[in-house]
Amino acid sequence: MTKSSSAEIDDQVRTIVKDGLSVYKVDSILLDEISPSVIITQTQCDVCAVSLSDVEKAVCELVSLAPAIVSLAPMSLSDIWTDIQSIADALGDSDSGRELVSSLQSRLESLRTRTQEIPHRPTIACIEWTDPLMIAANWVPELVDCAGGVSLLGKSGNHSEYLSLDELAASAPEVIAVMPCGFDIDRSLREMKSLTSSPQWNNLPAVRNGRVYVTDGNQYFNRPGPRVVESAEIFSECLHPGCFDFGHRGTGWIPWRPD
Repeated sequence: MTKSSSAEIDDQVRTIVKDGLSVYKVDSILLDEISPSVIITQTQCDVCAVSLSDVEKAVCELVSLAPAIVSLAPMSLSDIWTDIQSIADALGDSDSGRELVSSLQSRLESLRTRTQEIPHRPTIACIEWTDPLMIAANWVPELVDCAGGVSLLGKSGNHSEYLSLDELAASAPEVIAVMPCGFDIDRSLREMKSLTSSPQWNNLPAVRNGRVYVTDGNQYFNRPGPRVVESAEIFSECLHPGCFDFGHRGTGWIPWRPD
């Protein structure tokens, strides 16, 4: 799938899921050999990682041990904090979990305090997939709020949703952040054509004003872990250029420019 286009990947995954198959396969023999005492899985998205049901099925086939299964289901920032603590608890280091969560929350609150002093909060559309078009939701709108912006279309705590370019155009975003799930900046740039070839694209306020940014969605926004803080910092750099510089330009994001 890695060499396929965004549209081809979407079609392939839809076909697999429609047929009742799993996108991933757990090697229960190898799992038995490495003998983990803790297995971390998730139920947030069966496309993004191995599902809980697949892990449970594989564990039932083990003969050497009965590992603890920690299943994560993050939909919001509060869920991410809970999941971090759950992992720390399972690993027998609850104190470190509490310290990490407290540190991450403090950093986000510090950013929020700074952005509250800025009078204008630009609207932003966060694109999680380019073809078909999908708007980012889950914890992303909360990060936008911390960074001093207004997230359009995606609803906090909900799954990301498909939408049309007409709907995107109707929202008239001042800023656009492109963050395809699983793609780095170079790969995301190659997938921009599905957006830029549309007649509506050049009329978007964000495009007209040169405020489209391509990000490393794989390393940041789509990972429900400690890097959500860096993700919020990236948002602040894109939303308020000249006010914030955490050093993420060039690695976490770049400005998009037409060819």
